[in-house]
Amino acid sequence: MLSRRGILVCPPFLLAQSMFRLAILGSEHGHVTRFAKDARSRPGVEVLGPLAWEDRSQLASLRPDAVACFTSTDRHLEAVRLCTSLRLPTMMEKPLAISNDHARQIAALARSTGTAVFVNFETTWYPSHAALWQFFKQDNQAAGRIRKMVAMDGHAGPKEIGVGPEFLSWLTDPARNGAGALFDFGCYGANLMTWLMDNARPVRVTASTKQNKPEIYSRVDDEATILVDYPGAQGIIQASWNWPFSRKDFEVYGETAYAHAYGASSLRRRRAGEVSEQRVSPPDLPAEQADSLSYLMAIARGKLKPAGLSSLENNLIATEILVAARESARSGRSVSLKA
Repeated sequence: MLSRRGILVCPPFLLAQSMFRLAILGSEHGHVTRFAKDARSRPGVEVLGPLAWEDRSQLASLRPDAVACFTSTDRHLEAVRLCTSLRLPTMMEKPLAISNDHARQIAALARSTGTAVFVNFETTWYPSHAALWQFFKQDNQAAGRIRKMVAMDGHAGPKEIGVGPEFLSWLTDPARNGAGALFDFGCYGANLMTWLMDNARPVRVTASTKQNKPEIYSRVDDEATILVDYPGAQGIIQASWNWPFSRKDFEVYGETAYAHAYGASSLRRRRAGEVSEQRVSPPDLPAEQADSLSYLMAIARGKLKPAGLSSLENNLIATEILVAARESARSGRSVSLKA
């Protein structure tokens, strides 16, 4: 981790710890390159892999302390089955699963073996989101009840931004990805909204998808809009492979105030009685929650348990939202979720 002066330093909570053996399983997910590079530069971490999916049986002999899974989404269940059989704490890239059945089996495996399993979203480690949470949940309820949430996530398209061929091949395969932009970027909004609604299951999900670029994405959607209805509140998820620029922005409106998180470190908010919105510089996150690797290490060493945005409790509901959205887009009808 770099200090502000550009010096490589070790977070205090990692000092005096034994070498952490981190296994990386799979390389199909394009995020693996940056994650592996960052992990190799981290003092006190020994990176094992990436281990090819075909060589996953070698995982036991490596004797890692934890596993970071970078397979395609459809392989998450099998990866968790392997890792939980070895009692290895496991982090997987978002989203949790391609179906409710896979998601529930993953949760059952984690529960029955007592193994920590959690989901990594880049947006979990955004200081702007932590500050937004505090504004709505902890600052004396200054904003009142949440009425509307708008999540805008995506980029110009995986091919357009130059992802690798292996990553592109499964992102554009509805069986392996679950859908197109709907699952790839709709998962962020589903995750964040479930978090802010305290893991409440929505009443109803309505979605519409489009293929604006069928010559590139012939088998999956490249545009998705999802309406998520709660008692007294509504969420709007805009997931797209058609944005002119990459974005991960989240707007939340309460009864008497709003807060908008733009990217990782920009927050704007306005309270009742204020004549204009205020720009806020969110504080850094605690060291053990500053990034996915620090979080995984803290969980593997028993310092933390998966919670909040990373938890299976959240991501089971987020998966339900995505699956309902996929069905709504297919059928043209709203999908009601059971309480």
